[in-house]
Amino acid sequence: MNAVLALENGTVYRGTAAGAQGIARGEVVFNTSMTGYQEVLTDPSYAGQIVTMTSPQIGNYGVAPDDVESAVPKVAGFIMREESPVASNWRASGTLRDYLITHNVVAISDIDTRELTRLLRSSGVMRGVIATGDVDTGELVQLACAIPTMEGTDLVRDVTCAAPFVWPADIAQNLAEVRSDLALAPKSHSKRPLRVAAYDFGIKWNILRRLVSYGCQVQVFPASTPARDVLASGVDGVFLSNGPGDPAAVDYSIENTRALTQVDTPVFGICLGHQILGLALGGKTFKLKFGHRGANHPVKFLETGKVEITSQNHGFAVDPDSLPADVKVTHLNLYDGTVEGLRVLDRPIYSVQYHPEASPGPHDADYLFKQFVDDMERSR
Repeated sequence: MNAVLALENGTVYRGTAAGAQGIARGEVVFNTSMTGYQEVLTDPSYAGQIVTMTSPQIGNYGVAPDDVESAVPKVAGFIMREESPVASNWRASGTLRDYLITHNVVAISDIDTRELTRLLRSSGVMRGVIATGDVDTGELVQLACAIPTMEGTDLVRDVTCAAPFVWPADIAQNLAEVRSDLALAPKSHSKRPLRVAAYDFGIKWNILRRLVSYGCQVQVFPASTPARDVLASGVDGVFLSNGPGDPAAVDYSIENTRALTQVDTPVFGICLGHQILGLALGGKTFKLKFGHRGANHPVKFLETGKVEITSQNHGFAVDPDSLPADVKVTHLNLYDGTVEGLRVLDRPIYSVQYHPEASPGPHDADYLFKQFVDDMERSR
């Protein structure tokens, strides 16, 4: 079946349907990862976005149940240069096409993703529509222009959990979730497991796996949970997760995080959690032209001068000039100099813009989880 991608500036790409039939609407972005398409599809941070994979062939190793970052795909739509018709992987449960159809993800293949990426880099990300079958491209462009912009949009409400839950409910039954990580992380030496409260702004499951692998008991809370309720549960530390949309629009989470910074409990944020922490501390955020999305982005840790190769997925950044004097920038992106980490000088409160949980991606920044555990032990 034919498929069309129409952008708000009137650009139209014609290709082949590679997933479910229908119409997908969202902000069109690109990801430069060579692998990890399944993690990308299921990352809640991509809610409201149509993702373009820049690697020329996608789907080669099919879809494996152990590789998801949430229960179902969260992307608004999916774009590929060439879709692999086979799954060359003994772990796979099926092909990528079957997975997309099963979960009603509209996708398009056989378009020039290199040209599309160059357009998004030069003009900035744009709203777009994917439609299958016989369509009127003029109407699709109008639909694209009618999509709400990402600025000012709270997408966290669409992806956060409905009620608190413990991860995992039974470690013995969920050992498969963490088995590959257990050898990578030293266990806590505490007499009892450290208790972590994780705010779910759209949390990736591998973050939860990493915390468990470091000996933590993790309870996940909905994004709107008052800070007093989280602290009343007797936690040793609070984690602020990744998530989609404009951080400035999630005002309830900013207020809760501001309350957390007034106590001595360690706080660790990643991605959207980093941006929300920056706002809670008095800073400002701004939208990037085309964002950072991929598994090979260099970040410099200013304290040591070491360069980490990182996995990233964000379209907003913290303005360093807006931060108060008691907050220092700890990490910088070597592509454009934007803030990739910050820390409060006199308290164990810090965050990074990138994804140290390495799914998909390198393990260079896994030390941040050990740092969080050490701070919780010292604080307790």
